[in-house]
Amino acid sequence: MSAVGASRIRWLLVFWLFVLSGISYLDRVNISIAGSSLAEEYHLSQVRLGWLFTAFLLGYALFQTLGGWLVDRFGPRRVLTVGVVWWGIFTALTASLPTKMWGAVLFFILVRFLLGAGEAIIYPSSNQFVSQWIPSHERGVANGMIFAGVGAGAGIAPIFVSYVMVHYGWRSSFWVSALLGLLAGIVWYLIARDKPEGHPFVNSAELSFIQKDRAPVAPLVASTENSAQKGGAASPLHISWRSILTSKSILAVTASYFCFGYVAWIFFSWFYIYLAKVRGMDLKASALYSTLPPLAIVACSLTGGAINDVLSRAYGKRVGRCGIAFLALLLAAVFLILGSRAASHAIASIVLSGGAGALYLSQSSYWSVTADIAGDSAGSASGFMNMGGQFGGALTASLTPAIAQQYGWKSSFFVAAVLSVAGAIAWLAVDPEHRLISTAKVAP
Repeated sequence: MSAVGASRIRWLLVFWLFVLSGISYLDRVNISIAGSSLAEEYHLSQVRLGWLFTAFLLGYALFQTLGGWLVDRFGPRRVLTVGVVWWGIFTALTASLPTKMWGAVLFFILVRFLLGAGEAIIYPSSNQFVSQWIPSHERGVANGMIFAGVGAGAGIAPIFVSYVMVHYGWRSSFWVSALLGLLAGIVWYLIARDKPEGHPFVNSAELSFIQKDRAPVAPLVASTENSAQKGGAASPLHISWRSILTSKSILAVTASYFCFGYVAWIFFSWFYIYLAKVRGMDLKASALYSTLPPLAIVACSLTGGAINDVLSRAYGKRVGRCGIAFLALLLAAVFLILGSRAASHAIASIVLSGGAGALYLSQSSYWSVTADIAGDSAGSASGFMNMGGQFGGALTASLTPAIAQQYGWKSSFFVAAVLSVAGAIAWLAVDPEHRLISTAKVAP
């Protein structure tokens, strides 16, 4: 528990990361809601619309590692602020192309790719923040709160975007989303600092609590690198890319996150369209039922993070971090198979939403493990891991409709279930207690 009289600035900043997480998902999934109107206006098939989803995810995936590297060196405050401004601009540009302009598909592909590149810094930045601000035994809850923003943003999107589309047209939904992001980014820059030692409103009790219970940094090659900085903060330490890329645990968690991303993006890119086109729901019903997966994601992100910390304290991180992720992914596979075969549209929506929730019981484990293993290089390690997850998402964006067109939507969900099981198995190779070795000090 926190020390008596301690400020709680770390939780204010975690909450604002939740807000930014929600806005980032609103920006990326609003095209899933407005996609039918966009496709109709520009005469795009579902396959070509899938190209736009894939373009975003490729940009998002390819810039994860660079984003992690940048945040490790320049800090989450500045990097995340620049990123929020970037993705606000390209969200607005998505709705700025005249209807009859030549090359619309290429324009949308480029804009969505660059939007993905800008959004690539959000979660490496949050994980670098967590590694510096949040003691190890609170990381499950902190990451659960941050990733509850995924469900919040995706959950707000159907109702918000549908409302704006009906009253002001589909283009306005992108412009309003962009404005919200820019405002939230300004607030983040004003209230955030890279480390608690540099925040003017962190009192001595909270600072002492964070420094005392924060997970120790990885072991050093040279003892001289352990010199303290101003305010008692340890110098940032560099973990080589060779160490990251040859770590069995990092490779295993990245492989698992590839499977996670494949399953998750079925809900973010195709679930609304699946309900409308395959299950035959009208706009209102599709918007209503498509809020169920995000609600499940919010609840299960928070629950999974809390269980993660409780089990880690009681039985160790092997059980708390890895065990819950293993079981959650297996449970998600069961829900996907059962839900896709349900005859009732309502029951199918509810059961498939349970699959999304079960999947996100594991979310906190991925990010807590990379923060535990990589310490000051958590941005780089988690960026590499998230790159794997987004390649999985990019694959599902195009492969899911192709499988559905050839073999039916039940087959699309079955493939997702198989990958969910594979992701669970990969967790068996993760050792959350093995820290990567730091070899050099990064210039401040």
